[in-house]
Amino acid sequence: MEMIAQAKSSVVRVQSGGRGVGTGVVWRSYAGESEVITNFHVVANTANIRVQLSDDREFDATVMARSPELDLAMLKINTGNLAPALVADSMHLRVGEMVFAIGNPWGARDVVTQGIVSGFGKVEVRARGANGSNGTAEFVRSDVALAPGNSGGPLLNARGEVIGINAMILGGDLSVAIPSHVAAQWMAGQPDRPVRLGIVVQPVDVPAKISQAKRGLLVMNVEADGPAAHALMIGDVVLGVSGESLDSPDSFIAHVSKFARARGQVQLNILRGGRAQDVDISVTQNVRRLEDV
Repeated sequence: MEMIAQAKSSVVRVQSGGRGVGTGVVWRSYAGESEVITNFHVVANTANIRVQLSDDREFDATVMARSPELDLAMLKINTGNLAPALVADSMHLRVGEMVFAIGNPWGARDVVTQGIVSGFGKVEVRARGANGSNGTAEFVRSDVALAPGNSGGPLLNARGEVIGINAMILGGDLSVAIPSHVAAQWMAGQPDRPVRLGIVVQPVDVPAKISQAKRGLLVMNVEADGPAAHALMIGDVVLGVSGESLDSPDSFIAHVSKFARARGQVQLNILRGGRAQDVDISVTQNVRRLEDV
């Protein structure tokens, strides 16, 4: 199935020391590095971690953040421009919905199993640290077949979007996954790289007869191989980001960063040749700018 093939491109094999194999998901990718989400128990108590990509390339990985309470960990690998997973909001999951798991059970590569969502639950967790507090964590139950090695891999909906991170098996027949909205909230709280579009902008006034926006950002330069190369041209005027207006390079960067973290892409509202239009750009890291004039 095409959607499974697409999802596999963001699934990785995680080798943790000599203790065994797990699975991970490429969550974010930048120009020179990428971030992978997996289970905490896959990488706990080891400093020797290797990640094998879908194209068989292997890289050393560093644990950048961990949550034993949620059983999540974020790994960094020094390679970029990978295909991040498509992530859906697990808040919309329903009992009976078809789901798929991709992982490396018993070390076998990219095994796919199918099942249905059988229920939801919560478990009490105790946060660590001086500012920690007790709370509950949500999880998704399904009858998708998992085995050792599936841990940290994606639970997918019928469109191939990640709706959970597989974690364990309960009672021999029910699998448990951390909902994607929980994983996304946790990842959003981790240090994020600045967003890069590969453009230089300068504030300009916009005539009222052309647009209701009083100010915009004139595109002064576009990197030939940058993320915006296919979408923007020198002379374009950026009026907004996904419908949100802007009045300075700082507000532009803030809006781009917000939508980049949530969606992995941004929609820019621009003027080109006096006509308004929208362009979509997949994002990576830091917008350069000229000084305001």
